[in-house]
Amino acid sequence: MTQPQSSSPDTQWPRWEVFKQDAPGRPHQAVGSVHAGDPPHALVTARNVFVRRPAAVSLWCVREDDILTATPEELTTHPALLDSPGETGTYHVGVKRTNKRSMTFVDLSGTVQASGSGDALRKAQIMHPDVLAWMVFPESAVVRTDEDPGTVESWFAPAKEKTYKQQQYYGVIGRHVGELKRAGLMPGRAPSEEGA
Repeated sequence: MTQPQSSSPDTQWPRWEVFKQDAPGRPHQAVGSVHAGDPPHALVTARNVFVRRPAAVSLWCVREDDILTATPEELTTHPALLDSPGETGTYHVGVKRTNKRSMTFVDLSGTVQASGSGDALRKAQIMHPDVLAWMVFPESAVVRTDEDPGTVESWFAPAKEKTYKQQQYYGVIGRHVGELKRAGLMPGRAPSEEGA
């Protein structure tokens, strides 16, 4: 839900929500946000932050100000959200179905034709009545990477070649505390500390 503006000046660049597509034919998924001064900056920053290792074939960025989100509870307490103004046209619809996935907030599920953001939100609610949250934004607000093979190769191929290693497989310096305790090599507390 859109929050009231703070009275203090905002010194950060605008916030952009990032949507990543892992493979052709799969939906774009919200993976997080970045702060950027303009659309190209948002895409480059999104690639640097969210496409370091996982596979990707497309990135979209949408300014936070162009996105309308709501939960069922928010629509109950603030039904005026369904009257939010906006341009007439195509809107993308995203839904949050679960809290179990830590990386992904919203999956984009399709588009609707709407007379504004509130109308798009109403249609999203009808399309997906049993979700945790809805997100809508106009097609005109999307900045995206080009889909030509050369762009996809130059933007996303380097991430495919990077290997991913769990932290537990990295070497450590010295020995783990638990190992030292089991071996009886950890010093005990001084008598003055034990009585405190």
